[in-house]
Amino acid sequence: MTETRIHPVTGKRLTRQVRTQVVAFGSLSASADVPGWYPEDDSDSIHSGSDLSERDEVFAKLRKAYGEHVREIRKSLRLTQVEAGNLVGGGPRAFQKYEKGVMPPSDAAVGLLEILWNDPAKIELLKGLRKSRSEVPEGGQGSLPMRKASRRGDATA
Repeated sequence: MTETRIHPVTGKRLTRQVRTQVVAFGSLSASADVPGWYPEDDSDSIHSGSDLSERDEVFAKLRKAYGEHVREIRKSLRLTQVEAGNLVGGGPRAFQKYEKGVMPPSDAAVGLLEILWNDPAKIELLKGLRKSRSEVPEGGQGSLPMRKASRRGDATA
């Protein structure tokens, strides 16, 4: 007979199983087999600390690997950490944290990094965009015309 227990919140019957979970950090992901108490569907499960050890190990490896990946991208673009943080986003100390695996970049920055990894020439476009945004004339408007929303939500010049 299979050992079961009742979920304290949902009241669903749980059985001891091992399920594969996808663990992600930045743009990297890997699978981990995670034991625990699972319902028949994919709703809430219950895990002890030791149940999560493999998942935690996979996460730690992904953090390290993604930090190395970010460093590789930055160096291939011949950027310092400060330059990369200012261009990609996150500020001057961001890449120090990304490369150590302390924290992942935002989803937008991850996407931008992967674009630059696949098409390094886009760095010049990004530099041009960042430069034009920092050159704000005295009137306070950049190179793009300001638009206001009409009552129907359409932009008008």
